[in-house]
Amino acid sequence: MTQNPSDSVLKTFGRVFINNFVLTIDSGYGTIIKSLIAKCQPQLCRLNQPDDYSHPDGFICFPQLLGRNIQVKIYEELQARGLIAQVTDEPQIRELINNGGAKFYIGFDPTADSLHVGHFMALCLMKRLQMAGNKPVVLLGGGTGMIGDPSGRSDMRAMLAEDTINYNCECFRRQMSRFIKFGDDEAIIVNNADWLMELKYIELLRDVGACFSVNNMLRAECYKQRLEKGLSFLEFNYMIMQSYDFLYLHNNYGCNMQFGGDDQWSNMLAGTELIRRKTGDDAYAMTITLLLNSEGKKMGKTAKGAVWLDPNKTSPFEFYQYWRNVDDADVMKCIRMLTFITIEEIEAIDKWDDSRINEKKTLLAYELTKLVHGEEEADKAQKTTAALFSGGDDDSNMPTTELDAASVPAEGMNIVELMIACKLAPSKGEARRLIQQGGITVDGEQITAIDAVISAEDLKAGVKIRKGKKVYHRAIIK
Repeated sequence: MTQNPSDSVLKTFGRVFINNFVLTIDSGYGTIIKSLIAKCQPQLCRLNQPDDYSHPDGFICFPQLLGRNIQVKIYEELQARGLIAQVTDEPQIRELINNGGAKFYIGFDPTADSLHVGHFMALCLMKRLQMAGNKPVVLLGGGTGMIGDPSGRSDMRAMLAEDTINYNCECFRRQMSRFIKFGDDEAIIVNNADWLMELKYIELLRDVGACFSVNNMLRAECYKQRLEKGLSFLEFNYMIMQSYDFLYLHNNYGCNMQFGGDDQWSNMLAGTELIRRKTGDDAYAMTITLLLNSEGKKMGKTAKGAVWLDPNKTSPFEFYQYWRNVDDADVMKCIRMLTFITIEEIEAIDKWDDSRINEKKTLLAYELTKLVHGEEEADKAQKTTAALFSGGDDDSNMPTTELDAASVPAEGMNIVELMIACKLAPSKGEARRLIQQGGITVDGEQITAIDAVISAEDLKAGVKIRKGKKVYHRAIIK
């Protein structure tokens, strides 16, 4: 039985459940459904069974398919989520990752002692690809971190001591285990310090340097934006180091693909070319879309700095609040790119009335907090947020600054000094501006004077500070 597909088909004839890329048809009525919500093309899906019931018009007929599974391919999943920016060879990459044939790596330079939201996107990509049967290699940049990646930078990165880099690498290892499954025949983690630190300069120049054209390197986007302000020779070598990593991983671990942010494109192309010239083998690269807001700025930063994945640097409540407060125009993009909500559900959410925008934000915040910090912390953050916005008193999970009693004068603490202590403003000037504009309340009362003093007695009991409409903080004398 063949019918014209329509948006009402699923409502009329059956239900579709998607779980980890598996679409299961459960219906007592024969008809045609649409996979991936929109028109389903035969190349987007394959049946778990060898026989194929695809309709020549590109729809899937299923009087015969009741109770059967259709595998939604991971490459099309990534496309639907808007995650793919650039690829070196789309047909080959599609074939590799759709069939679990990619042994791929993503590099993480240990520039801090915690992963941040920018890393989170890469980790989610790794998780999706691993779930589809591909093998991840996590590359910690203990060696490249000694140089510093110039990509996307307007100035030179601060040089870190070797002990600091090693410590940061260990912090990364612990955090990554929450997202990626490591073990036998699973993901592995390696550190490029193990081979880069052993390189001999003359040998590297002869063996690898001869494969690079300085003219081509200077045309690379990652260097172009730095040439006017100055690019150090140290940073100029970063492309060579990253390319050598790909070659080493290809030769020693069988890596055939590299993934990274779109600002890494030039470095990744150089790596595929180095492998071709040194081994004759094909290797592939794919960049993921940078997470930008509607104004074209990178997401993942606040007035206090980066949004970290370490709960000691950005609490689960603060993490939740960051996503709960994203701009309306960015909500659906974040849901698509960052969550593991199915494409079918996302398309349904996208059709919600504009009046439900806060429901979308709450969903985004909860799903991401659950991914990073676990369901319990997500529940706490959601409960606290609901209580605060409804005028409740539950502040048990609110970000809190504990003040040293010796640092608080007997008469109390000036509001400007208190805001600085709580990191609610980066400077005294900014704190004064917020107060003068009516953006600060303490225990529900608006503060209008920059010389206002919060009494020591109140601080001993704990005060609740609100900045603007959405940022809450608690201060208490310990």
